[in-house]
Amino acid sequence: MHVFNRTSLQAAAALASISLLSGCGVFSDSESAGEKRIVVGTTSSPSTLDPAASWDNSWELFRNVFQTLVSFPTGSTTPQSDAADCKFTDTSSRVFECTLREGLTFSNGHKLDAKAVQHSIERIRTIDHEGGPNGMLGSLQAVETVGERRVVFRLNRPDATFPFVLATPAMSLVDPAEYPADKLRTDGKITGSGPYVLDSYEERKSAVLTKNPSYKGFAEHKNSAVTIRYFDESEAMVTALKKKEIDATYRGLTAAEVVELQDGNNPENESLQIIESTGADIRYLVFNATDATVAKPAVRKAIAQVVDREALVSTVYQGTAEPLYSMVPKGIAAHTTKFYDRFGSPSVPKAKALLREAGITEPVQLTFGYATDRYGSATAAEFAELKRQLEASGLFKVTLVGKPWKEFQNGYQKGQYPVFGRGWFPDFPDPDNFVAPFMGKKNVLGTPYESRRITDELLPQSRRESDRAAVTDEFVEAQEIMVRDVRLLPLWQGKLYIAAGEDIGGGERALDPQTVMQLWELSRLASW
Repeated sequence: MHVFNRTSLQAAAALASISLLSGCGVFSDSESAGEKRIVVGTTSSPSTLDPAASWDNSWELFRNVFQTLVSFPTGSTTPQSDAADCKFTDTSSRVFECTLREGLTFSNGHKLDAKAVQHSIERIRTIDHEGGPNGMLGSLQAVETVGERRVVFRLNRPDATFPFVLATPAMSLVDPAEYPADKLRTDGKITGSGPYVLDSYEERKSAVLTKNPSYKGFAEHKNSAVTIRYFDESEAMVTALKKKEIDATYRGLTAAEVVELQDGNNPENESLQIIESTGADIRYLVFNATDATVAKPAVRKAIAQVVDREALVSTVYQGTAEPLYSMVPKGIAAHTTKFYDRFGSPSVPKAKALLREAGITEPVQLTFGYATDRYGSATAAEFAELKRQLEASGLFKVTLVGKPWKEFQNGYQKGQYPVFGRGWFPDFPDPDNFVAPFMGKKNVLGTPYESRRITDELLPQSRRESDRAAVTDEFVEAQEIMVRDVRLLPLWQGKLYIAAGEDIGGGERALDPQTVMQLWELSRLASW
């Protein structure tokens, strides 16, 4: 993690999704921590206020107003106690038991007991909202209660990743009196037991949060009140930051804005700061093996041999992304560089030899599809650079097709694109979440990718092991298989950036391993 000072900044263009801040100083004599409300700006507004409907960036608000049984305290990449103490009570990772903290209540004073936990999880499955988190509960067989404080989760198969699922904001605990068992809550309000209470909410405008006086959990407040302001355009957000109308930005800065904010010669930036850290979001190409051309391994391997990731991130992202040579990114256990180990540096002669050995002597004509409105403004430039690289080799002729997300999604699900670009924002920081979602007949890719060794042996074997540090071998082998198949081609992983006023501290601790902002870590400091 790096803190950029105004006097020594390196110019950098950026990812579309950007995240948070840091600061230096001490509390002033006249203002103690948390007395003045901190205002955070973002272009990432919630799609829903009900956790049963959310498998998206609504999690950012949920983490701050709801509790989960276990969570990711700052610095932790494994689930720790939040509303409960939890553990597997068998040797096969099929029985997971939680004992709630004593005296838990929701913000309306209602008791948070075992029945409330059961209700919170079971309504996700009952409602089964399209685009909601029910798909994360595939291994859950039943939720049982024992007395008022004990909850038992019985799984239909060994699944050591289940605690990670419970730690996601999708599994937020809700009050049965306020959240129906068979339908979503629709009154625009939130009743939780998290670090903050939602005082008011205006869709696409703001969320006003105040410290929850009855909160019992791992979070330690560095402030007493935060307002999140939602912006439709990042330009207005940057203007608000410079005018000190907001204290920090979270998600949404464009590449050009990051470059401008990091310009140490601009006097408007003198009172601003930026933190950079490694992100876990990745970008990759998907090869649709039902296409006659892409079905040929030599074509996929030749593309892998030509693509120059270093040039891609330098040209398009100017150092604000990192080349990725594995579907498991740096910072996650079992990360490797298997694609580099196999293909080495980009080489047109090696790619040409691969094609000639397969009897391919003419330029390969391919269509590359990508979403124009999901992964940031630099996506079009990224695919233009990929096209340039491949065509410069003389081995390929590439047609680019960019479509809005919904149209693009419909297209790749129907097999319209032989090659297409996707991104992945992890649900939790475990290598399983960078392998399992892409495997099998029905996966997140919209095109089948079957590997019996991975799906029938390596993944089940790894999920029996609750010590996640002990499953590296399984995921290293899985990555070796993925390199051999070249059905997916990792391109780069993102970096995270936070812009804030110099009087804001705690940003280096404000992102959990899911890159969800933990607002309670932010504080207002006196200037030097």
